[in-house]
Amino acid sequence: MAAPKDPRPCSIADALALVGEKYSLLVLREVCLGNSRFDQLVRNTGAPRDILATRLRRLVDAGILGKRAYSERPPRFEYRPTQAGLELEPVLMTLMAWGDRHLRPDGERPMAIEHSCGSELAPVVTCRACGDAVRHEDLTAHPLAPGWTVQGPTAA
Repeated sequence: MAAPKDPRPCSIADALALVGEKYSLLVLREVCLGNSRFDQLVRNTGAPRDILATRLRRLVDAGILGKRAYSERPPRFEYRPTQAGLELEPVLMTLMAWGDRHLRPDGERPMAIEHSCGSELAPVVTCRACGDAVRHEDLTAHPLAPGWTVQGPTAA
């Protein structure tokens, strides 16, 4: 059987096309922390100015960030997360927790996030229907894209 012309249709791949580029999630981290101006974003992400400008433009065009002028002369803008951007914040928190567990064996975490209850956030993915924590062994994938199974493309 010949390999399919296109890879598996996948919302993960689609999301990574928007936020998977270097610095994109770091920009979102910063705007969620309240750092909304270009110079703050350059400093806190380490992104070169030209690359940062490109990432900001893509995130605004994708509806993940909103852009608002705060100075006319010279023209300057600040960036805020849209609803779509805010919906990515749990992804950032989960990614941070994973990095803390698996990439910092010394336990020297660079940041902690406090929940409104006063406790440090420990993000957990839960099932909306039953409220249980999601575990790999409890999941079953059901491909919905025509011509695809869990194993790959169906025969033509």
